[in-house]
Amino acid sequence: MGWGGALALTAAGAATAVARAQPKAAQGTLRVAFSIAETSFDPTVASDAASDSVIANVFDAMLDYDYLARPARLVPRALEALPAVEDGGRTYVCRVRKGIHFTPDAAFRGARRELTAADYAYSFKRHLDPARRSPWAWLLEGRLAGGDEAQAAARRSGRFDYDAKLPGLEVVDRHTLRIRLAAPDYRFPYVLAVPNLCAVAREVVEAHGNDVGAHPVGTGPYLLAQYKRSARIVLEANPGFRRTTYVPAGPVPAAFKDVAAALADRALPLARRIEVAVIEEGQARWLAFLAGEIDTLDSPGVPPDFVEQALAGGRLRPELAARGIRHDVLLRPNVYFTYFNMEDPLVGGYTPEKVALRRAIGMAYDVDEGIRVLLKGRAVPAYGPVPPDVEGHDPRRLANAQLHDPAAARALLDRFGYRDRDGDGYREQPDGRPLVLERWSTPTSAQRQSDELWKKCMDAVGLRMAFRKDKLPELRKMARLGRIPLRGDGWNGDYPDAENFMQLLYGPNKGQSNDARFDLPAFNALFDQARALPDSPQRNALFAKMTDLVVAYAPWRLTWHIVEDHLSHPWVRNNVPHPIRSQAWMYTDVVR
Repeated sequence: MGWGGALALTAAGAATAVARAQPKAAQGTLRVAFSIAETSFDPTVASDAASDSVIANVFDAMLDYDYLARPARLVPRALEALPAVEDGGRTYVCRVRKGIHFTPDAAFRGARRELTAADYAYSFKRHLDPARRSPWAWLLEGRLAGGDEAQAAARRSGRFDYDAKLPGLEVVDRHTLRIRLAAPDYRFPYVLAVPNLCAVAREVVEAHGNDVGAHPVGTGPYLLAQYKRSARIVLEANPGFRRTTYVPAGPVPAAFKDVAAALADRALPLARRIEVAVIEEGQARWLAFLAGEIDTLDSPGVPPDFVEQALAGGRLRPELAARGIRHDVLLRPNVYFTYFNMEDPLVGGYTPEKVALRRAIGMAYDVDEGIRVLLKGRAVPAYGPVPPDVEGHDPRRLANAQLHDPAAARALLDRFGYRDRDGDGYREQPDGRPLVLERWSTPTSAQRQSDELWKKCMDAVGLRMAFRKDKLPELRKMARLGRIPLRGDGWNGDYPDAENFMQLLYGPNKGQSNDARFDLPAFNALFDQARALPDSPQRNALFAKMTDLVVAYAPWRLTWHIVEDHLSHPWVRNNVPHPIRSQAWMYTDVVR
């Protein structure tokens, strides 16, 4: 969520490219496209798919996921082994592998800088620093012993003390970090695999200051070689990367045995260069792929407007298969929704008339038509925040959660005083003031189509809409500041657990991942209870109650879970979609 150097970024340019001969590219160079622009390569502040894909390949988190294991399985990355668990899940001892080094940077003054346990302690503290406004702080808040107290002290003094000892982060020795939690949590290892909780070097952060997001210096398989903001990103294989090969952590599914064999005993990364271009328009991405100017259409896959050109009955069209193009289908753990800003004076609030307005909007919106028209059928309806194949998902009791029912929507609006008082065909607020729903989105053709569907659905119940546009990075900033009343968004799972999706509505996460700014004490209490429980029917029952509250108060209009269709050219080898990792470039081989 890099392209060839001469790749045009408009539909017209891409159409011209189709007529040209397939461009030559160096063997071992993988050319890909992001559908959205990056925001920053600072792991503490980035939270979009484009930025995070680069971060995951430049930096090292403690843990990772086995490339081929299904279901997803945790494995060590920068650690020697999985963390040792003590105190009934309250303490995790993490031993950093010796001999891992950061890529060179002037901040190191010519020295070869080894990765240490203290680097992870420092990096975790950056997420807790209120001044950083990290969208990932929720991973540690309420979990790390002494973390909340350190945050409170920073808010009082105006400065986070990075040198003060923190009970939850004990640097035992150069390569050992003991992490103490406030309460037992057997799912905490998932946190250690989130790419944004990787290690950064304090010297680099202090040397580059506010511009550190454009100067990522990590220990991962790639380094940033070229960068033109929101246009082109080039990564090159890290020449100092430690000797790494793919060793399956368990049985490999039959479908992937050939890939496992092809990877055996080969030093990673295989792709020596990653060229990334930002192409927001689906038509331009599709035509560039057909022309061979980009090598893959990975996450989010085939642009919806071109599904029918790529697939017939869900299968790759014969003319594309004849070219050796590979098709992979992935139902990634994801959920898409339209969120309402619960602090907005029009669509927010917890009083009956405000809840009624949001419910009516939800009933007026036609999800089935959205899937058919906007996504060309490549999605399934969402009936709750927890997606399929994640523990806590229960489609049986959620099937009637949010149904398309314009008649009921009109009746509900009438009942709570949202009526057309001036005869113009649109309703006013109960006190007679104008009622205009303001929806924000990106300036792309896909979003313009989405606007048209929203207008059609809202017109049918007498609700007026206004549409506002901006680039995605700006929308993210506005959302965290609570300045967007209504917007469509989605979430790909950072780890395969219901908690990762419910935290999007957890009150303390306002300004981080909770763009709806939903803050309901009953929901928060259930979330806290679920966090303290092991996987169990009791925990799932808590998630069911949380879903009931989401449906009742309607901070979201749930829409769908997207099915991703990934395509790759025949010269791309070993490219297997992963349910959690959106980009695993180091396993990909390019042989032209």
